[in-house]
Amino acid sequence: MKKTLLALALTCKSFTGPALDLLWRHLGGLEPLIKCLPRSLWKQNWKMLEFQRAMTLDDWSVFCKYNHRVRSLFNQCHQKYSKDTIFGTKVWRALSRPSFSLPLLPNLTSLTWANASDKTFQYVQLFVTPKLTMLHISTTCYGKFTFGQSKRSIFSSIAKTCPSISDFGFDFDRNRDQSTESVGDPSTVLQSWSHLTSVRTGTISEAALLHLSNLPSLRVLKFTLPSTLISAETQKLLQRPVFCALQEMDVSCKNMVFLDTLLEKLTITPKVFTITLDVDSAQALPGLISRLSNACAHDLLQQVRFTVTGQPAYLEVSIEAAAFQPLFAFRNLRKLDFQPDSYCTVQMDDASLLQMAKAWPYLEELYISKSRSRYRVTLHAFVSLLWHCPHLRSVAVPVDWSTIDVCTIPPEIPYQGFSQKALSNLFTGGSNIKCPTSIAAFISAIAPSVRSIKGTGDSSWRTVQDLLETLPMVREQGRRMMLNESKRGVQPGRRQLGSQC
Repeated sequence: MKKTLLALALTCKSFTGPALDLLWRHLGGLEPLIKCLPRSLWKQNWKMLEFQRAMTLDDWSVFCKYNHRVRSLFNQCHQKYSKDTIFGTKVWRALSRPSFSLPLLPNLTSLTWANASDKTFQYVQLFVTPKLTMLHISTTCYGKFTFGQSKRSIFSSIAKTCPSISDFGFDFDRNRDQSTESVGDPSTVLQSWSHLTSVRTGTISEAALLHLSNLPSLRVLKFTLPSTLISAETQKLLQRPVFCALQEMDVSCKNMVFLDTLLEKLTITPKVFTITLDVDSAQALPGLISRLSNACAHDLLQQVRFTVTGQPAYLEVSIEAAAFQPLFAFRNLRKLDFQPDSYCTVQMDDASLLQMAKAWPYLEELYISKSRSRYRVTLHAFVSLLWHCPHLRSVAVPVDWSTIDVCTIPPEIPYQGFSQKALSNLFTGGSNIKCPTSIAAFISAIAPSVRSIKGTGDSSWRTVQDLLETLPMVREQGRRMMLNESKRGVQPGRRQLGSQC
């Protein structure tokens, strides 16, 4: 594509402007701009690009031929993640003193500043423009980053410079010690913007949460609850119609009590709800699931995801499958993704799986257990799930395969020829098998579209996956053979080889 645009730009003066606009519209880094400058200005040592003299007015003149054409910039700040060039200190100092008024890219509308450190974060100011509508910033775990007063000043400046931000993301590295919740707190900045449609950030204050709840255009919200109970006054304010346009909500917290307090009075209408818990015990999950059912509109919610981490290895917890029954109210559910750590299991059984299948006829993805579990359902229950959920395309449910894990493949077609053609991904839950051929034949018959089997290191399951790629071709070859013999009037099982010999 870029070669075509370059050819157009060089072919005719009428094409030059539009072709260059498209060629420079998105930059995956500043390297193309820098390397358009005279070769005497810069030098490159592996990934590091550095200036070897000061920039002149002529250099800036070349820079200005292209900078106004850029609309989107993705800048990778740390060489650990970058496949391209990282800039040295002299480059950034030179770019900080242009021959014209900032910003460097005056028509920029989308800016991603990835894996910033204390040293590189400050340079984001060189690129923010009044036209900016998307701003995503992330920090690195490979360099120092302290969210102090200087960072707050930069954010405050950004809020004033960019009043039209609609898509904002600030990802403070989650591997750090976040004992001080002011770290990564963009609450004040968020309250400056009234056109937000998407916010993905860390811990926010109650004031910021209330501000976001009243925005008429907010569709996506990802945030972390502070480690304090929401005040009664905030709860009261959240009882009003709030988050009117919200389609996706993603909440993280370290205490289920805080999340329970938030959901207690809330009434919202998202299509997607994600909960991430970093807790010592998952035993309170059933109550939280019930609270979620009361908070969300039953006819609109389509995807629910729970991620549970922090469960101590010495404290194994098992949750009854009945805990998910409050979710049965969501008849239009397309996806249930339950991802606990390996020390938390769900007590699945045939009756529970059948209830889920009947409650969610439009289900497309169901993940209950991707790791080894002593609670397993029978093959009959698994097939019943496929029968009740014809759109199901990916599933992780612990299944007992022992009834068909035998050396002989039965001549009868399983389940009178029933097949569900939507299923393509299967997670086995770490179960061990002995006869992959028999299991592959069974899966290929009832779910002929399965091509991916995940979740186990057992080589026998890899054999099953290989066979699943082959069996449909063998079956199709047999079908065509029978069809050809029928057309020629040849009795099935007797072939005329003369024409081929």
